Amino acid sequence: MAFEPPQRLLRALGETRPSGPEGADETDEWLESLPELTGRAVELRELTVERVQAPGGRSSLVVLVRRADGTPAVLKLAPERARPKSERAALAHWDGRGAVRLLDDGDDGSGDDGALLLERLHPDVSVRSLPEAKALLEAAGTLRRLWVEPPAGQVFETVAERTGRQAEAMRATAAGESGLGAGAGVGALVEAALAAREELLEGPPEARLLHGTFRQSKVLAGERVPWLAVGPDPVVGECAFDLARLVRDRVEDLIASPSGPSITRRRIKRLAESLEVDQARLRGWTLFRAVESGVRAGRVGRLQDAELLLEFAGWL
Repeated sequence: MAFEPPQRLLRALGETRPSGPEGADETDEWLESLPELTGRAVELRELTVERVQAPGGRSSLVVLVRRADGTPAVLKLAPERARPKSERAALAHWDGRGAVRLLDDGDDGSGDDGALLLERLHPDVSVRSLPEAKALLEAAGTLRRLWVEPPAGQVFETVAERTGRQAEAMRATAAGESGLGAGAGVGALVEAALAAREELLEGPPEARLLHGTFRQSKVLAGERVPWLAVGPDPVVGECAFDLARLVRDRVEDLIASPSGPSITRRRIKRLAESLEVDQARLRGWTLFRAVESGVRAGRVGRLQDAELLLEFAGWL
């Protein structure tokens, strides 16, 4: 199967590839083998390819296909470091409740190739297309349905583990403030974010299955129900961690508004109350996740994104 991977996927994989020659080799090897991997996944599942979705995802190839009976579907392929097996386990557990439905259970060995066969949604229509207030309402309602007990026998990464890895990278970057400019004040923000994380992890951990990367653009229009979440990077922990990413949605609009800080405070209050999450914990995780994203964006050269995120974090 011959095709060119979307440029968005190539750029994102280049930004997130592990450091060192081994990481580069692993990424390049996956990209080079992607046509063959896709062809095998299509053949195994007896699919007919319509086209590669563009711009597609940032960590996966998305192919629009049809099943043998003519049903439209989506074939998604991701490298091992994107944790496709973890995504498969979470989607199987949700079984279409609040999230896109997994169409193959993997019992025939199809789950071993890192590919997921998913129900077809409307990729160009996300909750983000709605007016802001309506978008937040619909996104929050979708997120609530995902917060369930983790499945027995499945080992997902915990919030403590994931943020621990992120904290190490934040410290290393802040030590040099490389790429962010001497006046960025990265060190002070990192220290505040790390202190917030330590405080948030002091108590007994809540154990809910979380989406992990939830935001408005990850909620697409569907036929079965109006809105469904896609693209989870599942993690087990407290709900406030998942909700924190939603707080900063449309961050460019918040920064552009003279009342951005007050809008953010009201958004935290509204989301916390509507989903019965502690406001202080939501604020703390919002701070940590904004600083982590900002530092990471600066590290890979996306300086405009880094500046927006760090300015937002400064409000918190």
